[in-house]
Amino acid sequence: MTDFYAEAQKLFPYSQSIRRDLHMHPELGYQEVRTAGVIAQELRKLGLEITTGIAKTGVIGMIEGAKPGPVVMLRFDIDALPIHEETGAEYASQNPGVMHACGHDGHTAIGLTVARLLNEHRDEINGAIKLVFQPAEEGMGGAERMVREGAMEAPNPAHSLGLHIWNDNAIGWLGIAPGPVMAGAAIFKAIVTGKGGHAAAPHLTIDPLLAAAQIVTAAQGIVARNVNPQKAAVVSFTTIHGGDAFNVIPQQVEMTGTIRYFEREVRDLVFARFEQITDSVAQGLGCQATVEIQDLTPAVVNDPTVTESVKRAAQATLPGHPIDERGHFTMGSEDFAYFQQKAPGTYFFVGSNNPEKGLHYGHHHPKFDFDEGVLPRAAGLMAASAVELLRAKTSY
Repeated sequence: MTDFYAEAQKLFPYSQSIRRDLHMHPELGYQEVRTAGVIAQELRKLGLEITTGIAKTGVIGMIEGAKPGPVVMLRFDIDALPIHEETGAEYASQNPGVMHACGHDGHTAIGLTVARLLNEHRDEINGAIKLVFQPAEEGMGGAERMVREGAMEAPNPAHSLGLHIWNDNAIGWLGIAPGPVMAGAAIFKAIVTGKGGHAAAPHLTIDPLLAAAQIVTAAQGIVARNVNPQKAAVVSFTTIHGGDAFNVIPQQVEMTGTIRYFEREVRDLVFARFEQITDSVAQGLGCQATVEIQDLTPAVVNDPTVTESVKRAAQATLPGHPIDERGHFTMGSEDFAYFQQKAPGTYFFVGSNNPEKGLHYGHHHPKFDFDEGVLPRAAGLMAASAVELLRAKTSY
């Protein structure tokens, strides 16, 4: 197999320049106009067939191999977050209040580097590569919309691959495991309505704040007492809003938060219990409650056969890099799951932190940054994984 890591290292100046340019010009979901323009321009330079405007700002590029075979889809997310950057880096965001705090600038640079690598090795490709640059991954439904608008059709991929640079682990670490690796996610809004009034006369009111406090406490028992301890789930309240004055008991309180899970049966159980507890506690304290739960994405579940193929590619391309095969997973969510539903695939992680350089802050932190040495590692591994998967697929 071609030494894609060595070739990606030679392209490091290109990868770094793309990454830093995108980092300085971050764009939120469905607003990635400049980012999409950079992607389209770079793919056109390679002479690739491209499609733009999928899910508004998504871009798709096709690399046709020299030999017939199936199609493998490679996905790279491109959006930023509404966070004010505090890194102090020379390439810090020039867009106030918007920041690449999750590494999607790196993912885009990796994707464009992979495009260059694979385009140079069309003769090794048994089939075709579909490069999908996806907008609005950060909870805005970008993947689902791309699928709905035909991203997984004409041609239809047989398998899918995705990656995330991972600041929870040091550069050199790889997380490649079959089965569930990222949680399904939902958001909820619960509104508790009582009877407002003067805080000095609480007996004349029906206090929704008291009910809301009890609901928050009671809901923690869902995971502790209803979910099988051998399974995983999270119920987190993240906002509570009610009242405008210190001496007024409000009429209404609104609470929002998130629910995370890996298995459908756990999801259904948690949703049902959450609604039951919210309604019954509110009624028990004389209030009324309404609950809205909205699914964001299913769980990311890696296909065992595709995962073995990625591991073979990693062992050949990045020898000496430890592979975490112990079922590495996180309760964080990823809408790559929607692509997996159409084309079974694997989502893997590439360690990117470096405490010696001060690059150890977690994802979504205003000081988030990563060791750019991850760029050639991730690009080399993705390119090698695509070629290995197509080779294995056509040798069955």
